[in-house]
Amino acid sequence: MKGYYKLRSTIIDILNSKLSKDLHYHGVHHTLDALKTCKVYLRHNQVNTHDAKLLRLGVLLHDIGFTETTHEHEQKGSEIAKRMLTDYDFPTEDIDVIVGLILTTKVPQNPKTLLEKIICDVDLDYLGRSDFYEISGQLFRELKALSIINNMDEWNKIQIKFLEAHTYHTDFAIKNRQPHKELRIKELKQLVG
Repeated sequence: MKGYYKLRSTIIDILNSKLSKDLHYHGVHHTLDALKTCKVYLRHNQVNTHDAKLLRLGVLLHDIGFTETTHEHEQKGSEIAKRMLTDYDFPTEDIDVIVGLILTTKVPQNPKTLLEKIICDVDLDYLGRSDFYEISGQLFRELKALSIINNMDEWNKIQIKFLEAHTYHTDFAIKNRQPHKELRIKELKQLVG
């Protein structure tokens, strides 16, 4: 795929320079973590090289909308991605796949294709990982900075509701992340108990 590495570098530069410092969770570190996590899912799902690059670009671009807005960022991100990918002469069918990947990360997620299922699980992989509390703490600080949430008790109740409603979509995440996510729900319920 012509231009992938140059585009990856450009996307990371844009995220580094344009994302608000109030985005304690949706910063470039989240995108890079998702890109690293994506490798695990690609290996377990045996995705071909071309589709793997499309997925990686979807992961790189999935939160680029935050460079312009915190409201409906997936829609804004899909518009930015379409412009960028067109400038890099990507075929329309590849652009459509990547735009679909970005849009499918909107909660509640409703992925249809394997790549969409993978990006959804990659994006919220931390819900079933050992670094859950560290990462959810970043999201708490972000939502507090954006005046969306007021205190930790309110946050824990929101997390319980979100975790209970959330569904993993790939066999890998269902087997390796869901059990840990269930433990987080129990722990959080004890905290608000």
